[in-house]
Amino acid sequence: MVTIDTILLDDLDRRILAQLQEDASLNNQELAEVVHASPPTCLRRVRRLVESGIVEKQVAILDPARLGSTLTAIVEVTLDVQAAEKLAEFEALVQDEPAILQCHRVSPGPDFVLIAQVRDMPAYHALVHRAFTAQANVRNVRTFFSVHRSKFETRIALPPQEL
Repeated sequence: MVTIDTILLDDLDRRILAQLQEDASLNNQELAEVVHASPPTCLRRVRRLVESGIVEKQVAILDPARLGSTLTAIVEVTLDVQAAEKLAEFEALVQDEPAILQCHRVSPGPDFVLIAQVRDMPAYHALVHRAFTAQANVRNVRTFFSVHRSKFETRIALPPQEL
């Protein structure tokens, strides 16, 4: 068993987590069949995994290109002032920006690395103006544009089973 924040993960929990990461659209009966558990046991385990915060949320992953959003930008942002409240202000700003999919505070180097998905270059320029140039505390923005995505995965590697 693996302990994660006082939650013991056994083999059944690991099978459930692996299957939910692969396809969370299964109903409880289908999930129970796939992981070889009874439906009540499976439901109880999933609820425990959700309540513990191990399962944060279940979503549908969309294809941005099919929706006309063809430009992926990896953006490094450096702030002028790195005080805790200024870092938190920037994080709050990007929380409200739908084009920014991910925000990572990093070290060393820039203060943040962002992943943004936009329709095209004019949409990117509008994002830059809204989120970066209009902000007094942003010192430097450096952007890389993805020309080819060879891997995209949402699955988290599960911790190995302890013996």
